[in-house]
Amino acid sequence: MLDIAAICLVVTALLAYLNYRFVRLPTTIGVMAIALGISLVLIALDAVGLDFGLRQYEESFLRSIDFSDVLMQGMLSFLLFAGALHVDLRALRHYRWQVATLAFAGTLASTVVVGVAMWAVLPQVGVHLPLIYCLLFGALISPTDPIAVMGILSAAGAPKNLELVIAGESLFNDGVGVVIFALLLGVLASGSVPTPEVAAELLLREAGGGIAFGLALGYATFRLLRSIDQYQVEVLLTLAAVMGGYALANHLHVSGPLAMVVCGLMIGNGGRALAMSDHTRRYVDMFWELIDEILNAVLFVLIGLEVLLIAFTAPVLVAGALAILVTLASRWLTVGLPVAFAGNLFKLPRGSPRVLAWGGLRGGISVALALSLPLGPEREVILALTYSVVIFSILVQGLTIGRVAKAAMGAVR
Repeated sequence: MLDIAAICLVVTALLAYLNYRFVRLPTTIGVMAIALGISLVLIALDAVGLDFGLRQYEESFLRSIDFSDVLMQGMLSFLLFAGALHVDLRALRHYRWQVATLAFAGTLASTVVVGVAMWAVLPQVGVHLPLIYCLLFGALISPTDPIAVMGILSAAGAPKNLELVIAGESLFNDGVGVVIFALLLGVLASGSVPTPEVAAELLLREAGGGIAFGLALGYATFRLLRSIDQYQVEVLLTLAAVMGGYALANHLHVSGPLAMVVCGLMIGNGGRALAMSDHTRRYVDMFWELIDEILNAVLFVLIGLEVLLIAFTAPVLVAGALAILVTLASRWLTVGLPVAFAGNLFKLPRGSPRVLAWGGLRGGISVALALSLPLGPEREVILALTYSVVIFSILVQGLTIGRVAKAAMGAVR
């Protein structure tokens, strides 16, 4: 495990250096693009017999990493807590119904739209997936990742309220997507469809329980932080809350991702304002900013390298292109259109639907959920579809969202 962690960090550091010196893309996008380029070069060299075993070495290394376990049981808790830590809760309260609508109803609607659409179009290109697997794909591809897009939106001059809604939706729809995915995975394992009452009870227990547990964990951590003024101990307390809280949430069978978001919001607002001195606040902020940057860089490097393990055939490549179109259309139908037609409810600038729809990037959580599926041909197809959407969203949407935001906001002005 130590060797794996060391290799991941060394590779990530070197790629981040190369990106900063020569490529000059946003860090997460840049390191993923370079890692993906390296993987594609190795595939090409292997095809002509000139890779000298490098592809086999990289594949062996990647197979030694349980990507799903690393993200879902390791990185995710840190990333969600760190992301929530710097969200202004007072500002978020003004958009709480907007964020809740997009994160809960939007994610559920997107799961259904993507699942049914893929079930309908895949046979047309010679790829067949049962409806339950198509719905699982819809659930894992619906959560969005704000990491690669938030800095670009700020540079493009997007309104702060739009950034807030995108960040809030992304933080909560991760937890919602995981809960829906777990429910559908249970259907696949049992072979029976639960009644609406049972499904609603499971969603309430997982999502509601996660939120309630996050409130309790955040309050307990707040009380501990408020009773002392020693930055080393307070940083350690926040770290313990994340690691211990996420593990306990899993044992309690409540949503760990939602618990981390709620706990992060509480510590980032009440905790930073009322329980920390300026000196401590500075160290806590720097610690979690570094954790966030480092883990995201490692995660995006792994996404770029893992493409070596995906079995792409001609029909699957066409299916991947269809998956990209379907997820873009679903994002527009479940987010763009509601914001456009319910402007009085969402209270966002007129150009916001385009930014929200195009800025819905997919990231590591989608890949991790795909890798957690049971082994079989269906898993391989879903994995290829997921990678197609994730890579397109990061490289194409991530690199053009700034221009889309400027055009959309400029049109409003």
